[in-house]
Amino acid sequence: MRTALFPEGFVWGVSTSAFQIEGATDRDGRGPSIWDAFAGGAYGDPACDHYARHPEDVRLMQDLGIAAYRFSVSWPRVLPEGHGRVNGPGLDFYDRLVDELLEAGIAPYATLYHWDLPQALQDGGGWTSRDVPRHFADYARVVYDRIGDRVDTWFTFNEPWVAAFLGHGSGVHAPGLRSASDAFVSAHHMLLAHGLGLEALRAQGAARAGVVLNLSPVLTPAQLGDMSTGIPEEDAEAVARIDALHNRQFLEPLLRGRYPAELLPLIEKTAGLGHIRDGDLDVIGRPIDLLGVNYYTPIAVQAQPSAPADPAFPGSEGVLFCSVPTAVTAMGWPIMPSGLSLLLRRLSEEYPETELMITENGADFEDVVTGDGIHDVDRISFVEEHLRALRTSIDEGARVRGYLLWSLLDCVEWADGYRRKFGIVHVDFTTQRRLLKDSALWYRDVIMRNGLGAERPKRPTLETVAARSGVSRATVSRVVNGEARVSPDVRAAVLRAVQELGYVPNAAARSLVTRRTDSVALVLSVPRHGGEALTSAVVQYVTSVLEGAGKQITLMLADTAESHRRIIRHVEARQVDGVVLVPPDGPDTLTERLARTGVPVVLLGKPAIASLVPHVDVDNAGGAREATRHLLDRGRRRIGVICGPMDLVAVQDRLAGHLATLHEDGLRPVIALAGLDSGSGAAAARELLSGDQDLDAVFATSDELAIGALEAAREKGLRVPEDLAVVGFGDIHAASCTTPALTTVRVPAADQALALARLLLSRLDGRHTSSVVLPTRLVVRATT
Repeated sequence: MRTALFPEGFVWGVSTSAFQIEGATDRDGRGPSIWDAFAGGAYGDPACDHYARHPEDVRLMQDLGIAAYRFSVSWPRVLPEGHGRVNGPGLDFYDRLVDELLEAGIAPYATLYHWDLPQALQDGGGWTSRDVPRHFADYARVVYDRIGDRVDTWFTFNEPWVAAFLGHGSGVHAPGLRSASDAFVSAHHMLLAHGLGLEALRAQGAARAGVVLNLSPVLTPAQLGDMSTGIPEEDAEAVARIDALHNRQFLEPLLRGRYPAELLPLIEKTAGLGHIRDGDLDVIGRPIDLLGVNYYTPIAVQAQPSAPADPAFPGSEGVLFCSVPTAVTAMGWPIMPSGLSLLLRRLSEEYPETELMITENGADFEDVVTGDGIHDVDRISFVEEHLRALRTSIDEGARVRGYLLWSLLDCVEWADGYRRKFGIVHVDFTTQRRLLKDSALWYRDVIMRNGLGAERPKRPTLETVAARSGVSRATVSRVVNGEARVSPDVRAAVLRAVQELGYVPNAAARSLVTRRTDSVALVLSVPRHGGEALTSAVVQYVTSVLEGAGKQITLMLADTAESHRRIIRHVEARQVDGVVLVPPDGPDTLTERLARTGVPVVLLGKPAIASLVPHVDVDNAGGAREATRHLLDRGRRRIGVICGPMDLVAVQDRLAGHLATLHEDGLRPVIALAGLDSGSGAAAARELLSGDQDLDAVFATSDELAIGALEAAREKGLRVPEDLAVVGFGDIHAASCTTPALTTVRVPAADQALALARLLLSRLDGRHTSSVVLPTRLVVRATT
């Protein structure tokens, strides 16, 4: 395999952000940010303690040969109230950091806003207020005055789409608002703040300034398998609308000084146009020196008239967001390096005058610390495949001046806390000990040689061959299968890539186009009470995604011993290529019997006994911990738990999370066992209330049980939440309709279903797969 060298002067580096690594949220005069408020203090401290340990981290970067370090400045550390009073010790920290970087031969790249708005500004309206862009420009001046003499490259904003639409639309990021109107207004004010901040930096003498966007190609499911496929007429408008919402809403104002024409009516309908004032777009569209591109995964959509709008994409009614049929990271994000090539090709064609830099690219995988290190082969493979795609794009003429890997350190992954591992350096968050992963040592070698080496990748894949030869996965498969309808030039390019990579096609790759059945079994067990909604989501989304990937679905019911035997015979006869299994809540023998057939199987829910079958589950223990901590933070000290049935693995995990949180605060548990329905929950609550007169809260392991607890409280004449706070688990439809409305832990049913489909597609493609655990989220309502 040839060495893939990058151009002379290509910049290799890493990226981080202040809230995710610094910690020290209440030290040396730093004010609170919206993320401190949103996370309730659970994540920001100590983070990676970079505030105190930055000399060690700079030495790590120096040892790895890092040439550029993109960090973000914490606005509330510099201006605790967001404007006015400057916090000298906060600026001193960045002063020291920049000096240490320069002494180590590392170029500092400063990002002014990476989502941590001062809470004081949020209290005044946050990004919905036109005052904040002006305050941002003043903040840019203050920071530049201190470190501008030593920082050549500046980015005003990181990913304004995320801050606006996940923070104000879907509410899954800080400040946690759910308003389509606020999302559009906030997005415009962030763009205006960028323009005003850029003017401030230019006036102070900044050598190079730009902005960082998270960009994704928007494709149809058919294009994911073969990018040469045209967009079906019925899907063209859906693709264009999502592209306008996600990509062009920011690219066009920044690089052309205008909004996409088709987007303005949507904004007007949702938020009006009063927030877009004369002269704003002139300010926003001032020339930049550098566009930072953050790429992780593509977006797949198709038209579906009945689909409701996704809160993160206001105005997306009638658009179905589809799974990407390929391998996924531990976070469930599809891995598609060719999407980076497609994105860079588009940027180069539409904005040829704009210089680019990859400012974030990386992946979350489940790392295992062993006695001889952390062997994160999946992360190495992910980065290598994307670097090969990037190298191809540069050959095609893309003006990309560097690659900044995300991320240097394992850190706080925003709402997901410490569970996600994007770093090439492992951080033990108890001891703060740093440990280089294999990916860090591999990246050091890449930097040293200014490119990818002549050694073969540990796990060359179909996607790798596609990226190397510049064709689709389906085309590679056609060549592997010996199909005639491939041009000689394309065939030669694919075979050359196969030889150079040392790629050995597996059975799934050989049969990607000519698979014998193209059928998948969706096996459903009869759910217990309360499981109907999840089963319905599995049927809807798994069917949609797999059919979108060209699979036929065989629905099979596993409700008797005879049906189990029939399913096993069906699978053993290879009448399906894979199985999605929704097992019973109780004892289950079908899973292991299916696993022994050799056909790829994926499972909904964590099995009671360790299994070789990868599964999709939610973080039941983490959800219970968050619910219990919520009660404790509100002064509840005598918390009873209603749990049942105890033979369910999810209930066991929820109880474990609750007990662990009580133990942290030195409190003893008060437990009542129940069945499944609200009647048994009411009976268990009566038992708790009669046995403990000081009880001031109840946590129930399901919403049905929590609704029973509300009934028991009414019977006893207790006021909720004044006398008794109640929290459930599941966020079933009835939870928002109780009186008062029930605080509960939301379980992402649709996300579980989508993850199941993606996991099976990864297995069918012969990719390494591991189980997926999705985050839950506390929904605070009137009962607490």
